Amino acid sequence: MSSGTSDDSGPKRRGRRPGGQDTRAALIDAAREVFAEYGYNDATVRVIATRAGVDPAMVNHWFGGKESLFTAAVRIPVDPAVLLPELLAGDREKLAERILHRFLSAWDEAGGGAFAALVRSVASHRTAVRLLREFVAIVIIDKLARALDMDNPDLRASLAASQIIGLGMARYVVELEPLASADHRTIVATVGPNLQRYLTGDLDI
Repeated sequence: MSSGTSDDSGPKRRGRRPGGQDTRAALIDAAREVFAEYGYNDATVRVIATRAGVDPAMVNHWFGGKESLFTAAVRIPVDPAVLLPELLAGDREKLAERILHRFLSAWDEAGGGAFAALVRSVASHRTAVRLLREFVAIVIIDKLARALDMDNPDLRASLAASQIIGLGMARYVVELEPLASADHRTIVATVGPNLQRYLTGDLDI
C-alpha cells in the first residue's frame, strides 16, 4: 500500500551542493572512489565532480587541481608543488638522498601512521599501492626525470617510484625488521645508491 511518501530505500544521487565545507568533503569522498576505480592517471576532475554532485570548478576552488585533491583524498604527507623545487635545488648526484630524507621525515613525523593510513584509505592494499606508485611516478619522479633531461624518463620514474613505495610498505605497513627501526642515515646509505641509479645512472638497457 502506498503511503503517499517517496521510497527512501533505494540509492540516491547526490544533488548539487553549495560551495562550503560539505563540498570539500564530498569531493574527497568521491575522489577516493574514482581514483580507486580508474587509477590516478585516468581519473578526471569532471568524473570526480560529477560523482560528488558539484561543479568541476569546485575542484580548483578547494584544491587547485587533481594533484592536490589526490594528496588530500589519500593523505599523502607531501605537497608536490613544494617538494619538486626543493628536490631540484641541489647537486643532482645527491637527489636520491634528498628524496629519501624528505619522504622518511614526512612519514616518521606520524610514527609511520600517515603511510599506513594512506594504504588503508582506499579499497585494498593492492589498489593503494598501485595508486601510490602511479602518483609518485607521474607527479613527482617523472617530472624530476624530465627536469634532469635523462633518457627513458618513464622507466626511470616507475623504477624509482617502486623503490620508494616498496620502502614505505616494508617499513610502515609490513614493519619488516631491521628496516622498520633503522635510522634515516642507514636507509639513505643503503637504498640511496640504487634509487640514484634509477634517477641519473646508466640503466644498462
